Amino acid sequence: MRRSPSASRAAVPSAAETAEAIRSGDRRALARAITMIESSRPDHRERAEALLAELLPHTGRSVRIGISGVPGVGKSTFIETFGLHVIGQGHRIAVLAVDPSSQRTGGSILGDKTRMEELTRNPSAFIRPSPSGGTLGGVARRTREAMLACEAAGYDVVVVETVGVGQSETTVADMVDLFMLLLLPGGGDELQGIKKGIVELADLIVVNKADGALVDAARHAVAEYRHALALLRSPSKDWKVPVLTCSAATGTGVPEIWETVGRYRGTLSGSGALDARRAEQARAWMWSEIAETLTDAFRRHPAVRAELPRAEQAVTRAETTPTAAARALLERFLGPRED
Repeated sequence: MRRSPSASRAAVPSAAETAEAIRSGDRRALARAITMIESSRPDHRERAEALLAELLPHTGRSVRIGISGVPGVGKSTFIETFGLHVIGQGHRIAVLAVDPSSQRTGGSILGDKTRMEELTRNPSAFIRPSPSGGTLGGVARRTREAMLACEAAGYDVVVVETVGVGQSETTVADMVDLFMLLLLPGGGDELQGIKKGIVELADLIVVNKADGALVDAARHAVAEYRHALALLRSPSKDWKVPVLTCSAATGTGVPEIWETVGRYRGTLSGSGALDARRAEQARAWMWSEIAETLTDAFRRHPAVRAELPRAEQAVTRAETTPTAAARALLERFLGPRED
């Protein structure tokens, strides 16, 4: 028997009901909510905004950590070891692992969850792999909103794992309390291959894989990175960026990293810098949302869609300048300017 449209609509829980389920610890409700948050459907966006309004008073009490690192550094292994330690200290952890999306098909790898098997099975952990969708920063556009949902669900440590090292990692640094950069025991040679801006973003640098034959190399790398940091500006005037070593495989050094995170939070909370940082992040979030929403509306505009292929072709063939093409398209979107 087919249900009527009115019956289908009645089956959809209200924002208040969904919020209550999330706050009571219903992991399925949280997963469904994040799926809706990530959706671009207008009706889903409307429901997501209503849900977030219900959840907002119950957010903001977690430790927000962003983690990035060079390829092969072992981010997933580190996050699992780190997460299990944090849980052992009485906390609940949510991991938002943002995977690279294919620029051709829109598909994503979504492999992190399978690489964190033990953490995935832990009832005090919630792992959510999400495609980046090509968004600048390798961070899903709705990661900020997913983070709020996790906080409302009672996860007091939220980790955002980024797709790698690149200029756009600024995006994740602008949504977390502490940005952690994982590096290999490569010392000065590796430092040459990392953009200066990435190192400047870090609130904590960790040299992973400091075990076995790499212990001495890791110590040398720490000295190299500390010397390099002395020449760079710290992200906060209240905090001198530490460089630590660890072995995600053995767990060595992981307790010291968690203690350093707590010290960082205490230092910035005491000076008021943490509240100021979050306030600035909220302002930046608003402007980011305005920019991305306008870009979406621009691309969907019928007149723009009709003209865009010809404009792109003219630019690639050097038949017009990008500035002139952009101005012509914007006039189709906004209407002619009145001088």
